[in-house]
Amino acid sequence: MVRYRNPRVARILPVIFIAVIVILAVTALVSLAQGLISSSRSSSSETVNVAREALLSTNPDHRVRMVVRGPIVADEQFNSYRIDVSPNNRSLTTFEGYLDRVVEQENLGNNTAAYEAFVFALDRADFTNGRELDEDANDTRGVCATGNVYEFFIIEGDRTVERLWTTTCRGIDGSLRSNVDSVERLFTDQIPESRDMIRDVDL
Repeated sequence: MVRYRNPRVARILPVIFIAVIVILAVTALVSLAQGLISSSRSSSSETVNVAREALLSTNPDHRVRMVVRGPIVADEQFNSYRIDVSPNNRSLTTFEGYLDRVVEQENLGNNTAAYEAFVFALDRADFTNGRELDEDANDTRGVCATGNVYEFFIIEGDRTVERLWTTTCRGIDGSLRSNVDSVERLFTDQIPESRDMIRDVDL
């Protein structure tokens, strides 16, 4: 028996076959990319929610902290300070040198209503909108050697729930996404004598 094949059909069939394979491959890649993006957004959202819940909690074992260090200079000239605020206490400690020799310390009481107002103000300032960086990118050692580095912590008991940071150096933004001046002002306003104490260590 003699079989007849249309040469035009014979040429078109492989093209159609390849086109179908390409379309299926593209569809699979698009679906995979959407899945990864969705997973990443979900993970980021979950992280923000956990940090926000910890921030707004007024349990006695919750607190927030700001640490500011100055330019990297000689040990005798290096200065830094730390502010801790919890539902029961507020403190400001100034340091000199890289071994954190205490220059001055102010310890004050606090109450739940005052703490709640403070952390809700931080929340409205987008305090938890940042996202912690990975590995070396989150290492602040030596970062912004000519300026100041700001680190912010949300702490539950002995565990750091979130740590975000930024700097005054151009091009080194860190992980904090809120306005650092607004956040820094909220912290320093918790200690009535903070400006004088900070000025004494030249920061």
